[in-house]
Amino acid sequence: MRYTPAQPELTVSHPPSIHHAVLNLLSARKGHFLLESGHHGDLWLDLELLCQRPKLLQPLAEELAGRLQGHNIDHICGPLVEGAFLALLVASALDVEFSYAERFTKPTNDALFPAGYRVPTLLRATLKGKRVALVNDVINAGSSMRGTIEDLESCGATVAVIATLLTLGPAAQQYATAKNIPLETLATLPNHLWTPDACPLCASGTPLESIAGFIE
Repeated sequence: MRYTPAQPELTVSHPPSIHHAVLNLLSARKGHFLLESGHHGDLWLDLELLCQRPKLLQPLAEELAGRLQGHNIDHICGPLVEGAFLALLVASALDVEFSYAERFTKPTNDALFPAGYRVPTLLRATLKGKRVALVNDVINAGSSMRGTIEDLESCGATVAVIATLLTLGPAAQQYATAKNIPLETLATLPNHLWTPDACPLCASGTPLESIAGFIE
């Protein structure tokens, strides 16, 4: 189903038409889900459907591109999969360089943020000294955002801004503030996010679903 939350739940920080255009591209379901970050949540977005009709996504990519113009960007990077597709559209609109980051599994002590992201070898040298915008589709706990930014910085790039269609909950803004990086988002929604040991759905015995194609 398309995501149609009750109006009191919406947090509209940008023009409502843009906010609802973002939500209309997303399909959502409620339940008990394992997210890429290792957190548990009760909302799942089927992000594979986001790019199914690129013509509908194009205006939102152009809106993001417009919001990046004042950040003096010369490179756009996005995490695979859908984040990179959106980043490519934004890079095209701004006529700047584009790269992407690929997901891999890394060791972790507490089962949180087990996914790393890495720019392919042949693209890494091109990032040194560049002002990069990290562009993603949806940011929740921020697993792909964190992993990609960490790798971009290891390449010698400066991440000048984070841009996304949708942020769920406060984690993205908290991370951006801590890193002193501006965050541009077209829409925001409140969201529940728990560590496994504090998850009330686990405590109530609700079965946990792990779905291929994580929401980070």
